[in-house]
Amino acid sequence: MKKILVFKTSVEKELVPTVNEVLKGLMDESGNWNFDLEDCDRILRVETTLLEALDIAQGLENMGLYCRELD
Repeated sequence: MKKILVFKTSVEKELVPTVNEVLKGLMDESGNWNFDLEDCDRILRVETTLLEALDIAQGLENMGLYCRELD
């Protein structure tokens, strides 16, 4: 069953291609994600069946980015 995870991030537009590569490495083949960088919280929305929020947050934090799950 897919779950939807929403994160506040510090991702800037120029970093999206790099972040996409990291997410591809973490994600299962049915996973999907998108960014809303127009939002003040630079939202990352992830649909996944396997990953937990901590996996995604740690992946971005390892790149030096801020990433926290929103309630």
